[in-house]
Amino acid sequence: MTSCGSGCSTAFPNPDRTVKVHHLVKAPENTESSVSFRESWDADEPATVYVTPERLPNGEECQAATVIFRTKGCVWWWKSGCTFCGYFNDVRDDVTSDNLHAQWEYAKRKTNDFEGCSMVKVYTSGTFFEDRENPLDWQETILTETHERGFHLIVEARAEMCTPDKMAWVAERHPGCTVAIGLEAYDDEVLKFHCNKGFSTRQWERAVKTLRENDLRVKTYLLFKPPFMSEGDALEHCVRWVADSAEASDEISINPMNIQKRTIVERMFRHREYRPPWLWSLVDLIRRVHPVINPNGTEAVTRLLVHPTAAGKIRGAHNCGNCDRRVAAAIERYSVSADLGEFEGLACECEARWRCECELDLALPIPLGCGLDRRGDVVAALLSP
Repeated sequence: MTSCGSGCSTAFPNPDRTVKVHHLVKAPENTESSVSFRESWDADEPATVYVTPERLPNGEECQAATVIFRTKGCVWWWKSGCTFCGYFNDVRDDVTSDNLHAQWEYAKRKTNDFEGCSMVKVYTSGTFFEDRENPLDWQETILTETHERGFHLIVEARAEMCTPDKMAWVAERHPGCTVAIGLEAYDDEVLKFHCNKGFSTRQWERAVKTLRENDLRVKTYLLFKPPFMSEGDALEHCVRWVADSAEASDEISINPMNIQKRTIVERMFRHREYRPPWLWSLVDLIRRVHPVINPNGTEAVTRLLVHPTAAGKIRGAHNCGNCDRRVAAAIERYSVSADLGEFEGLACECEARWRCECELDLALPIPLGCGLDRRGDVVAALLSP
């Protein structure tokens, strides 16, 4: 409401001060201070480089180098942005092709020229082969060099960016590489109202068809516990999403929500309206979908990965604090071994509380869930303002 100058008020804003709702809802990253912060990053160094255990498409265990480049960011973020994604914190608006090539050389130095690695994962806070985000010559360098050196390559993309012409171009330069698409939810309502994803399940299905036609591998990301969803609902939904997307995917990666800075989810988290997932939920999810992706003990329909970012921390998937490390380690081991035996012997008193919370979420009409803080004094949490 704005004043009309005589003590009254009106619902119509002053046209001279009109702003986009986008800038009111997810404004922090657009402020001068935020832009200045992003531009303080060294444009010749990637956001991070690290090496982890992985499995090649043939099932062979290997080492994988992950390089998160500091790029211009995601086209969808420029327009609107997902409710949960804080990767805009790692971008620079003025990154050039020379900068990105320098970041690639930095990654090679950091890993001793990818010593011992058979796989390279390239992340760009957006779509790798989107020309508005990333220079074409740099895309070609990554595709051709990793192919020539025999590395299996994984890149990320939004569904609508997987066009026939572009996928043919990618397949020509790195045949058989993996394109990972952040589907997040196999549910159009969740995509629109919970995630603000900007595309539909039908667009994802078209993207999968295009990738298959070009003999490229499909990796599907699913988000566990999107905002505005309870723990119990998240578990039931995600079990269905895995089942519905399994046959279309070579790999499914479950990404438990972690609270990233300057996002809508962080605002909810700070107002105590959102809790990151329980690690127990991930264990239960894996146990429930394992028979789906391994029907009757036959060869797996797809490979299931679960890598909880910031596991055990307040902003990541966590339990009571006593069992977090053991449970998170078992989940990580399953992603490599695909063996339910990794969870044998896991137990903690907090498991009963998790189960009760999920049951209440499904029994009561509480959209944001009934969960409380899992650490500290429960009574003090209830009495806090």
